[in-house]
Amino acid sequence: MHQGLKYIRLSMRQIQSSRGTLVTIIAGFLLLLLYVAIFGFSGQDGDTSGNLSFHISELCVDFFNTVSGKNWSEVFMAELVEYFENPIRKLAHFGEYAVMGILVHIILIQWRKRDRYFCFILFLWVLISASVDEIHQYFVPGRYNSLIDVIIDTCGGMFGAFFCSVIYKFKKAK
Repeated sequence: MHQGLKYIRLSMRQIQSSRGTLVTIIAGFLLLLLYVAIFGFSGQDGDTSGNLSFHISELCVDFFNTVSGKNWSEVFMAELVEYFENPIRKLAHFGEYAVMGILVHIILIQWRKRDRYFCFILFLWVLISASVDEIHQYFVPGRYNSLIDVIIDTCGGMFGAFFCSVIYKFKKAK
């Protein structure tokens, strides 16, 4: 009987380990896709990047104009597009790195318990990723690197990790 329990316990460890490996592979693949997207956006020249931000701002203003039912004038809508272009761009930075924080958290939680080193590793991962992204932008025509963007990106990553931690605690409490 004792050997049977030992075998069951060993099998459960193998299942948990293979589950952790599968989760890591999936999250790692999604993280790789996210890096490709982030560095793809960073590799756009200044005009292309600016046009994309402008277009997204136009879509947002059009959406809110339609939802509000106010029928804003073209002049007012153009002012709103210009006003919201930079905040929308910064929100995109925050959002991309929030997703990164979630994915890195999912990967790390499979192999480490949550302690102060866990948070430090996660913070360092996001900070280095954001810094490398901004250094990359420095070499792209019409673009520049920005310490503010590194801070926004890092805050986004830590927000994503914090969100993941809250979900994990609620799930664990049940």
